[in-house]
Amino acid sequence: MNILITGANGQLGNEMRVLSKEYGQYTYFFTDVEELDICNEEAVNNFVAENNVDVIVNCAAYTAVDNAEDNKELSDKLNNIAPGYLARAAQKRGASIIQVSTDYVFDGTNHIPYTEDEPTCPASVYGTTKLAGEQNVMAHCDKAAVIRTAWLYSTFGNNFVKTMIRLGRERDTLGVIFDQIGTPTYARDLAAAIFAIINKGVVRGIYHFSNEGVCSWYDFTKAIHRLAGITSCKVNPLHTADYPTKAARPHYSVLDKTKIKETFDIEIPHWEESLVSFFGL
Repeated sequence: MNILITGANGQLGNEMRVLSKEYGQYTYFFTDVEELDICNEEAVNNFVAENNVDVIVNCAAYTAVDNAEDNKELSDKLNNIAPGYLARAAQKRGASIIQVSTDYVFDGTNHIPYTEDEPTCPASVYGTTKLAGEQNVMAHCDKAAVIRTAWLYSTFGNNFVKTMIRLGRERDTLGVIFDQIGTPTYARDLAAAIFAIINKGVVRGIYHFSNEGVCSWYDFTKAIHRLAGITSCKVNPLHTADYPTKAARPHYSVLDKTKIKETFDIEIPHWEESLVSFFGL
């Protein structure tokens, strides 16, 4: 199988690259914008056809949630239009596509975990463009799977975990939001789930994936500092109202993962176990 991974320099793309060494039976094309501009439909079609691509994993996205509010056109181009190009190119080849999406397709007003069948209701430009991308992919490729994830972090790139480690070492006190609830996702676990889907064969549909368990950003930060050995920084809980952002954040974005676990026989670690793995402990 020939597998195209877009957005290969991001958190998830890099984790896919690391794990690909365990799946040497496949041929990989790891691309970022330098190798393949996914916003160029002709370039996408040519690349997929010339390299006989069998599976596309789209890890590319415009993920600057607040900046997206002022960059609607670019956000839509990367999160909606480009995935549509990839889906159409896959369809022409009879290939599969796995589109990575987000919990931001929901407004976060639930109080029980979101299933894939819940009505979507994005409250930000980022969420709106990612939802449009899901719909574009599902409409234009028969062998399409969408995986919604949340609170992604990795040893690669910039993310919440690395920021909290840095700030914890720089500051005596730190305020972190306690009234937004969700589940962290270690990008390596998500990459492993994607490989499980590729190995079993893409089953069309929308799926949810994050680590198991539930916490607030405050709880998450306390766990990060504990594992990083940071004891000199006092972490204080903040209300969302105390920390205004341009884009609305979901207050509750816990995802129900029953469907992906049962369809692809995947076991998902608890978020604290995966955080330990991140630290290599």
